[in-house]
Amino acid sequence: MFFNIIQILPSFDFVISGAVTSNGIGISYGRLGNNLPSPALSIELLQNMSVSRVKLYDADHEILHLLSGKNIDVAITIANDEISAIAANQHLADQWVYEHVLAHYPNTRIRFVLVGHEVFSTIGTEQDMQIARDLLPAIRRIKNTIKAQGIHNIKVATPLAMDMMSITFPPSNGSFKPEILDLMAPLLKYINATKSYLFVDVYPYFAWFENQAMNQTSINLDYALLRSVNVTYTDPQTGLVYTNLLDQMLDSVVYAMAKLGYNDVQLAISETGWPHAGESGASPENAAEYNNNLVRKMTAVPSFGTPARPGEVIPTFIFSLYDEDQKYGPATERHWGLLNPDGSPVYHVNITGKGASD
Repeated sequence: MFFNIIQILPSFDFVISGAVTSNGIGISYGRLGNNLPSPALSIELLQNMSVSRVKLYDADHEILHLLSGKNIDVAITIANDEISAIAANQHLADQWVYEHVLAHYPNTRIRFVLVGHEVFSTIGTEQDMQIARDLLPAIRRIKNTIKAQGIHNIKVATPLAMDMMSITFPPSNGSFKPEILDLMAPLLKYINATKSYLFVDVYPYFAWFENQAMNQTSINLDYALLRSVNVTYTDPQTGLVYTNLLDQMLDSVVYAMAKLGYNDVQLAISETGWPHAGESGASPENAAEYNNNLVRKMTAVPSFGTPARPGEVIPTFIFSLYDEDQKYGPATERHWGLLNPDGSPVYHVNITGKGASD
């Protein structure tokens, strides 16, 4: 049975500034599909998997109600098209929090409110740029409302994609794109002041795939898959030794933040994973390899962290619970799911991280 195949390691929790940070693995629950199980069945599947946290791409009342009383921490999302209105009006921010947070909290263990999704990735139009400029004011208003309610264990943040970077290699040269520097600096200042996280959608698969598409072989597939083999990279400036591409990508963000004066903003991974079908390198075998290695890395006690931040706990969400057949783009976009529509596993995942060979 599927429930015997996929398990979750009981999480080890660390209290940081009123919020609970755990090294248990979370799962992103996207619903852009026309063949997916019902929300009720999906929550039952998550429960039986002993998932420690789930990330939603909205704040759906039915799902939040179904999560009531469950031992699952929840991240909810404010849509990009809601950001500017909330940024301009504290009453709207109050209303959003009342309707989507207070209506369910604390019985539903909401722990993160994520404002927008990859907002800095689309700033080509004036409307998009306005949303980007409104991001921090919206985050501030939502946080103010939550704080006014005496709630101290809900962090407010925003997930950003790796295309916010202009340089990622070597990691010590990590830099944000010039066009978003004026936005990143105040965002990082606020995240740091509220002891929240910079959430990053980080996909070694895309970095490896683009490298292959350019007929380059500088990124070894084993290195991208977090496979424990004799493949390493030494940063020429720091001397830090990297054994996988994920750490390399994360540390490029660490160094980019440091260049703006923020050396200790906490990182979280809002999305990562590997596709099991689609373009080159996408297969059940590779997806299983990546996610099993990811779980072992992120559930280790004590935590591995990254070369630049050894021992740091990095909250992590695997993308995603299901394939989503209504997503646009290349075929790969529709094949990231851990589960089939009937709840059976697409491939074997040992989410405990225990008992699997290195």
